[in-house]
Amino acid sequence: MSADPAIRVEGVTKSFGRLEVLRGIDLEAARGSIVALLGSNGAGKSTLIRILATLLRPDAGRASVDGHDVVTQPARVREAISLTGQFTAVDDALTARENLVLVARLRHLAGPAAIAGELLARFALAEAADRKAATFSGGMRRRLDIAMSLVGSPSVVFLDEPTTGLDPQARLEVWRTVRQLAEAGTTVLLTTQTLDEAEQLADRIAILHEGRILVHGTLAELKALLPPAEVCYVEQQPTLEDVFLALVGSETGRHAA
Repeated sequence: MSADPAIRVEGVTKSFGRLEVLRGIDLEAARGSIVALLGSNGAGKSTLIRILATLLRPDAGRASVDGHDVVTQPARVREAISLTGQFTAVDDALTARENLVLVARLRHLAGPAAIAGELLARFALAEAADRKAATFSGGMRRRLDIAMSLVGSPSVVFLDEPTTGLDPQARLEVWRTVRQLAEAGTTVLLTTQTLDEAEQLADRIAILHEGRILVHGTLAELKALLPPAEVCYVEQQPTLEDVFLALVGSETGRHAA
């Protein structure tokens, strides 16, 4: 790992009453990387994200984001991050442009209209810029939500189960967006319960179970923990998702706006 990671977590614990949610978490994320925090419901994923976003204080241990301690320097951490939850923060009564301009004004940034225009183009929403967000598809809404989270150019983005409730095509749209973030130098920490999401996106994967990280490494390193696979030959049948995307993928892309 880098000597100066974007995210560093050391021995973090958190309990709610007698319930131990985090039991000594150690984790690092290199700058410009995508790290997936994989675990089932109740594993502690969202609690860790909330600590890193300064919404909760850890009971013990230390955590820093972009070099700033989440307990002693919360304001500096908030300046460096953005958090996108499981449910979008998009205002349906506003257009895509108005949503972005509103966030830019709330952040007291100069040139909110220009900022909105750049993000609309970046996330392929320019043609739908002046439509009410209520008319957007699930994938478009999530893309707008992520675009809103990038107002102010945060160096670290937390995505808490970003594809929850999305159809296969919309999920692929979000995956492309996440990859683009990392390619532009943004560090992404995402939580997910979906194995293929972690496999498709992450540079490194941490498996969280009952408040502890069981393993943390690249996909190849995690696969190496199991015995070598036996070579066998089977007939490969298309999955239902393959059929769905083959039938509607091109149509959905054409009419997304």
